Amino acid sequence: MNQLYNIKLSNLCRVNIGWKSKITLLLLGLLASTIVTSQSNIDFTEEKLQLLEPSPKFDQRRFNIALGATGVTFTTFAIGLNNVWYAQYEREGFHLFNDWHEWQQMDKAGHAYTSYIQSHLWYQGSRWTGLEENKSIMIGAIAGTLFQSTVEVLDGFSTEWGFSLGDMGFNMVGVSSFWLQQKYWGDQRIKFKMSSFPKSYETGMLQSAGGDFYPSSLDERANQLFGENYLTSFLKDYNAQTIWTSISVASFLHKDSRWPDWLNIAIGYGAENMYGGFENRWKISDENFMLSETEYPRYRQFYLALDLDLDRFKPKSHFLRTLFSILNVFKTPSPAVEITTRGEVLFHFIHL
Repeated sequence: MNQLYNIKLSNLCRVNIGWKSKITLLLLGLLASTIVTSQSNIDFTEEKLQLLEPSPKFDQRRFNIALGATGVTFTTFAIGLNNVWYAQYEREGFHLFNDWHEWQQMDKAGHAYTSYIQSHLWYQGSRWTGLEENKSIMIGAIAGTLFQSTVEVLDGFSTEWGFSLGDMGFNMVGVSSFWLQQKYWGDQRIKFKMSSFPKSYETGMLQSAGGDFYPSSLDERANQLFGENYLTSFLKDYNAQTIWTSISVASFLHKDSRWPDWLNIAIGYGAENMYGGFENRWKISDENFMLSETEYPRYRQFYLALDLDLDRFKPKSHFLRTLFSILNVFKTPSPAVEITTRGEVLFHFIHL
């Protein structure tokens, strides 16, 4: 049975809140669906454009639809998040909170990933309306910053949390990565991606800090923190997530190189054995729990793997191009080498 130690109630871990930034990605998917649905009754035969084909020149009808859908999405997101989540907690004056050591910085990597994807998506939407390159880049950067800043500002007025300079800094990492690449390369040679696969947690009874066995388990703790279904686990379980930077090798080689332009090298970051924000201690009813650092050490994972850049495939169908672009926010399963801060070097035949 796990060795457990006494803890102070004042040191109980904070709740995982990084999932809120990923919710915006789901709303952006809704936005894209709204645009497509709205476009179904509009005739583009004059321009002979496919429904999802970017317009070669500015199209006022497309721009109006995209602008309206963006406004509705942002308003729904801001008001909904405030009423559904923040209204349940006490509020106070705007304040800062230092969460740098929370979740082994996995939440920070997630912020960079989310803001990058948002910026890139809005850039693509702007190009779809026919806006020229520089304006589309600017809109992408502004949109990525705006959505993520909204979450941070709402955190700043919540007693439970606070405005995180670390989170905001990594939001800017994601936005800047998109902006700099598109501005100076005209291409996204280094993409942020994500992978996540459901984990199985131990179901055996835990021993409380007082020495008594308690009908609770690590599986129950994981359900409490990360949710009991795949969607919530996908968004919230940092133990199951890996954040990747996928590098287009061919983009950095001579044009006559034989390296396939669709084959990338990906560098991943993950962490393991996290059952609380700052440390593995929590409370259930009047029982305190703290996992042994020997048996359940919190550690970091670094990966090296291959990845497919689906944006490099250019099917004639713009529907397929759009589908590939959506799927490209996820890392392709592949063999991987893992190096951990525990000194381990592991090989995975397939890393999901």
